[in-house]
This record gives sequence, C-alpha cells and structure tokens, in this order.
Amino acid sequence: MSRWRLLAILLVALAASGCASVGERPPPGAYAPVTDPAPIVSGTMRPYQIRGRWYRPEEQPGYDEVGLASWYGDAFHGRPTATGERFDMHGLTAAHKTLPLPGLVEVTNLETGQRAVLRVNDRGPFVDGRIIDLSRGAAETLGLLNRGVGRVRVRYLGRAPRLGGGQPLRRADAAPPPAPRTSYWVSAGAFLDRDNADRLARDFSGAARVARDGELFRLTLGPYADANAAERARQAAVERGVSDARLFTAP
Repeated sequence: MSRWRLLAILLVALAASGCASVGERPPPGAYAPVTDPAPIVSGTMRPYQIRGRWYRPEEQPGYDEVGLASWYGDAFHGRPTATGERFDMHGLTAAHKTLPLPGLVEVTNLETGQRAVLRVNDRGPFVDGRIIDLSRGAAETLGLLNRGVGRVRVRYLGRAPRLGGGQPLRRADAAPPPAPRTSYWVSAGAFLDRDNADRLARDFSGAARVARDGELFRLTLGPYADANAAERARQAAVERGVSDARLFTAP
C-alpha cells in the first residue's frame, strides 16, 4: 500500500471519529463542560438581608441538598435578575439564596426522576423550607408546573457559560434511587435565660429540645415527618411570640 493511500485512509478515519463526537449527547446525569465560563457577578456574593434574616453567598463545590422547589413566571418575566440578565420565564433558569451567580445546578424531581441542568442567575426563594425557585420553563421540564411545589434534589455543578446553560436531561429509564430520609425541624428562637427556653419547650412536650450555644440557649422543635406538621409547629411558635421561628430540613 502506498504511503499516499495510507495517509488518505487515516484522514478519513480521523474525520469519521470527529463527526461521531460532535453530535453525541451526554449521558443522563452528565453535562457539557463549560469552556467559556461567565465571571461570577461580584456584587451577588456579598451578605444580604431579607425580612430581617441574613444570607451569606459563598462557593459551595460540594453542594448537594434535598428540599422543596417552587416556581415563578409571568409576574417577573422580562425583569432583571440578580446577575443583570433578563428573566425569561420560558428558559431553564432558577434562583438560589447563596450559590455563586451565574452557576449551573442539576435539579432532580425525586418523585418522577425527571432532571434538568439549570442556569442559576437570581436570588430566592425567601420562603421557609424551599431551597430553589424554578422558572416556568424549568418547572414544566421537571414535571412540577401543575403542582406548584415539589420535592427535589439540587446538585451544584459549577460555573455557568456566558450565555444559556440550561438543558433538559433524559428521564431516567429506571425508577429514581430512593431519596435520603429527611426530617423537618423548626428553629424556635434563642434565649439568654434558660428558664425562658425551657418554659416554651414545655408547650411542645417531647418535640422540643434546648441546647446551649455560647451565651444563648437555642430551642429546636422536631423532628417532624412532613413539612405540613413542621409548619404547624412553626406557626404555633410564632403565636407564642417567636416571630423569627423558621423551618429547616436535616437528615
């Protein structure tokens, strides 16, 4: 075989391998690497306060959390997000309270296994018990549009590209793995006087515990098996004068 014929065969083989890789879709759970990442919007990494509560954005490379997702749409369509981008309710985007902006997250609907990679470009949701706010398009992709609120897993993937960045992932062929068991708790205030904490704890019988934290005594209620029971306990604490009682989740 002449060297020119051999060279022609090699060139054809290389071209064929290149064409095969260009159109190849990443497998479920994978995402295309970001080769041109957008710079983190520095102003969005400063601590900020909403309704008397402080939030402290930071790099969280191992962020992987299970909780409740909600969605927002028409009322915010076209308005600027925290990054300065325009909110497109049909796009695959989301809001998070503390992750770097803009970033990418993989969100999984734990009831159906539907997944999507979303571009995080806004702050929120500022509602107890919810860990992410989805655009209308993201909620539709994840099968949460009609429900309003759903249980999801959110995994931080890293920096987002300069433009776009959202993509649906194929629905899992097999049933999704069982979600880690999550309990719901209520932070019911911090007290300088242990007697005050114990007095309120007695109103909740065995569901309350008091723990020392430096000079304070913190009252925690729970665990509760579902968010509704925890929310009832939180409201009961508010009625007893703990205006900043809040719901949180933990394994």
